[in-house]
Amino acid sequence: MGLVLFSAPALAVTFGDHWDLGGAVRVRVDDESRRDVHKVGLDTVMLSARYTSDSWIGAARYRFYGAEYPYQYVPHFGDIRFMEYAWIGYRFDSRRQLQLGLNQVPFGLQPLYSSTFWETLGNVVGMEDVSMLGGKYIQDAGDWNIQAGYYARQAWPGHGTSRGSTYSVVVTPADPGVVGGTHNVERDLFVGRLTHKTRLGGWTGEAGLSLLTSGLYNYDTRRYGRRNAYAVHYAASKNGWSTKLQYARQQMAPRNPDGEQTISVGGYDGTFNLATRGNFYAGDLSYRFGDSYLGGWIKDLSFYSSYSMYEKSNPAFRDSQRFILGTSFSVKFLSVYLEWLNGRNDPYIGGGSYAQSLAAGGIDRWRGKFYLNVGYYF
Repeated sequence: MGLVLFSAPALAVTFGDHWDLGGAVRVRVDDESRRDVHKVGLDTVMLSARYTSDSWIGAARYRFYGAEYPYQYVPHFGDIRFMEYAWIGYRFDSRRQLQLGLNQVPFGLQPLYSSTFWETLGNVVGMEDVSMLGGKYIQDAGDWNIQAGYYARQAWPGHGTSRGSTYSVVVTPADPGVVGGTHNVERDLFVGRLTHKTRLGGWTGEAGLSLLTSGLYNYDTRRYGRRNAYAVHYAASKNGWSTKLQYARQQMAPRNPDGEQTISVGGYDGTFNLATRGNFYAGDLSYRFGDSYLGGWIKDLSFYSSYSMYEKSNPAFRDSQRFILGTSFSVKFLSVYLEWLNGRNDPYIGGGSYAQSLAAGGIDRWRGKFYLNVGYYF
């Protein structure tokens, strides 16, 4: 999965007083004895740009994949590629700004729901790390932060072998071959997020509430359905310790010709089915060391654990779960993440049913793998 913020030192090239151009090259290692997966290969190449002035701001990032596991089915690196974000913004003053373009939907914990590289199940149910085309307004008012946005549609398609050719997992017409696949798109998404700074027993952070509603257009019936969701979250830190907690409820009512229990979503060159109604839970605990080691070669060392679950409202569907233990640190200009990934009815972990794990369910047992990602950011 993608990560928005990294701890390794940035080596972006600065042009004038306003532009920073950079990117990253990442290598991954996947080790899963149960499925005889032992892979080392090039993971991602990213190119990015950022503009900052007193009033105008903006950022863009583009990603390239292919040829290496798990994209070994395409012949060349770069055969799979898509935009992560691309937006411009205006700062009215130090407290207020407006962002327009492909930018992150402000729902729940920001920018991510956990400390992990692979993110939580919130990512694959369409809540976490989602960027869409639209605009949002951000304002700080003392201890309060207000964000409100309107998004007309999901990101424009990238390049790949699937209809799910976006960075974010969003409502997408199913690829041929996805059993029970639907043909919906999401339009006219309205979202609001309100947070308040908290100070409890030495822990400082924030508590927040998010609300979201959108339209779901079905190409088969030519009718609009509805998506509604809300979330409450808490994030705080104290003496190197950090915690993140979130609960969310999602309800979708797509006007599919064969019922409303599932809807197809997609991203990262694939599409799969999702239970339309469910409760999402996420909890994360981490500890970050302030010291550096080996003469400054190793720093930003942290350990973390993350658990997330999508509890489906349909009693015939099996719930999806994900548990991650990991560590991250930087070695000079390299950013390193080492994680033990565990999934149950998880489309990305365990080799179960990719298309059905988040709907009716896949392998209803815990399956694990080790994952290593090393990135050089410039």
